[in-house]
Amino acid sequence: MASYAHPEVLVDTSWLKGNLGNQNIRVIEVDYDPSANYNLGHIPGSVLVDWRKDINDPVSRDILSKDALEELLGRLGVSNDHQLVLYGDFNNWFAAFAFWVFKYYGVEKAVLLDGGRKKWIEEDLPFTKDAPAHPTATFEAKDPDEKLRVYLPYIREAYTKKDKILVDVRSPKEFTGEITAPPEYPTEHAQRGGHIPGAKNIPWAQAVNENGTFKSVEELKALYEPKGVTPDKEVITYCRIGERSSHTWFVLKYLLGYPDVRNYDGSWTEWGNLVRMPIEKA
Repeated sequence: MASYAHPEVLVDTSWLKGNLGNQNIRVIEVDYDPSANYNLGHIPGSVLVDWRKDINDPVSRDILSKDALEELLGRLGVSNDHQLVLYGDFNNWFAAFAFWVFKYYGVEKAVLLDGGRKKWIEEDLPFTKDAPAHPTATFEAKDPDEKLRVYLPYIREAYTKKDKILVDVRSPKEFTGEITAPPEYPTEHAQRGGHIPGAKNIPWAQAVNENGTFKSVEELKALYEPKGVTPDKEVITYCRIGERSSHTWFVLKYLLGYPDVRNYDGSWTEWGNLVRMPIEKA
């Protein structure tokens, strides 16, 4: 981890194992489907964040509000003094999304568990079904940092600019339009297949090893730079709903240290479902 631009945003499984029970740390499992993950067993002491219920606005297509984030973290027993360790399934897809949201609201003490739930299980480390009972706390978030996020009007201009580059992190078949849903969720279709014109396809999974840990700096540079994804450009990541692209956003911003990386969480479900929006296939 030492060669990463910001190694402080990652911890490994051995570090977390040695810090189980540390009251200055709050471990958070972020799941898309808790019934298939957290409820079957989780890292001792970890609390649950249900991605669909807790990180998204209950009415509008948006992430949770600043007030809702403060309520969520307070309910989980998290104060501004706690170190947060986020992890989850799918090689930290949804944990990375939560990390992005936390950074959007100025949460400073947040890190990812390298390898996530997958590596913890592979190493046969402790699991439990017991949910912790942390006392409620007070958490104060900051106003949104819009430098980390982009919206549809911005993308409509950005995709034609040479100093900006869009990275589509979906699977190759989603990118070409051959399929309209990710392999992991085959029933969640978009209206049209394809990609935003000019976008580069670098699937998120190419940034991780077989055990779910992130690849080395040298390997990551070899993945992005040949396709023109370089630190001199503004880089915008997108996928279908913004969770896989937050994973790549994390890689580019924190591991490679790119100065200007934004996540387009509207992603393909927004662009590909609107009338008269330009798309490319193949």
